[in-house]
Amino acid sequence: MADKAIEVEVAFAKPHAQVLVRVTVLTGESVAQAIKKSAILEQFPEIELTRLKVGIFGKLCALSKKVEPGDRIEIYRPLRQSPMEARRNRAVK
Repeated sequence: MADKAIEVEVAFAKPHAQVLVRVTVLTGESVAQAIKKSAILEQFPEIELTRLKVGIFGKLCALSKKVEPGDRIEIYRPLRQSPMEARRNRAVK
């Protein structure tokens, strides 16, 4: 079967900047390949794929996972504080 072109999205968010890039990849290509094709690494040079986690529609996955049509690949930043600590701080206010 010949590889065919499919569309996926690559998302990355910072506190004051969110980017969603639509990219065309071939069937059988990986999450890492889709991220590289999106050029989001050039836009956000601080992204280090070896350190950050990635997922598809909120579910963690490996960089080697094969993408499927319509996938939204998300690059996750490290948390500044734990969710429990954040709730405690909100309750204090």
